[in-house]
Amino acid sequence: MRKLAFIYPGQGAQKAGMGADFYRHSKEAKELFDEADQALDFPLKEICFEQNDKLNETSYTQPAMVTTCLAMTRVLTTRGIRPDITAGLSLGEYAAIAAAGALEELDAILLVRKRGLLMEHAVPAGEGAMCAILGMTGEDLEREVRDIRDVTIANYNCPGQMVITGKTEAVRAAAEHLKTAGAKRTIPLNVSGPFHSPFLRTAGERLREEIEKLALHPLRVPYVANVTAEKVERQEEICDLLSGGVSSPVKWQQTMEYMIEEGVDTFVEIGPGRTLSGFLKKINTQVSVYQISSWEDVERVASELC
Repeated sequence: MRKLAFIYPGQGAQKAGMGADFYRHSKEAKELFDEADQALDFPLKEICFEQNDKLNETSYTQPAMVTTCLAMTRVLTTRGIRPDITAGLSLGEYAAIAAAGALEELDAILLVRKRGLLMEHAVPAGEGAMCAILGMTGEDLEREVRDIRDVTIANYNCPGQMVITGKTEAVRAAAEHLKTAGAKRTIPLNVSGPFHSPFLRTAGERLREEIEKLALHPLRVPYVANVTAEKVERQEEICDLLSGGVSSPVKWQQTMEYMIEEGVDTFVEIGPGRTLSGFLKKINTQVSVYQISSWEDVERVASELC
């Protein structure tokens, strides 16, 4: 019997126009976009549906992405497609927790708006950076950066693709060093800060205060946390995991491997782009992977999964 996971992308997958076709075609999706637009302090639908620069600013990107992902999830669930377990990469973890039932959708959207603002203000602009490192094993990268001051690993995405984070000059110097240590390529990322680094620990502590104000519900299904790459079944664990996740590495490869070991054989990536599907192909070629990023995807995926 199939075991199905919903997985959600993180910041960087956003694109202008995302979710607009769901807004046009689905009453359920339209209702969520309208509710979020009214609750937020900026015009969400304009940010999502129209070409603009703000979509790539962290504090706007985060609620825009989570709203879009959850609106798409609403459409799937009305078609009878429901997950046995969920996970999300970094920002995507908030959509995963809402889809698992522990967070109200609007609470998740408003929470990531605050998260984005806290992350933006944690480190002055220009003082933090991130860089993708291709062609190294996790063990080799860990060994090489262990003694580099102000640089840590931010993401374990898939075999041969990781991300480092830290102070701008330190990350630049580390990238040059890693080229000589075996990296095939180093790619600076267009981000506004050293996300998932110890420099954001204060932001995580302030985020904890925001999470503690919310009513967390019992999980309908488990989700797998970025910090531990293990499933969460008790809502009491969520606050620590989300607040700590702001400054801790994202163990995405380990998360996918854990889910597969738990018997997951079918993954549905929900949200713009196909980033997570690409990672999965490098992690395991035996599982089935589907994408929901446009309205046209819905009928095709529903016909295969229902």
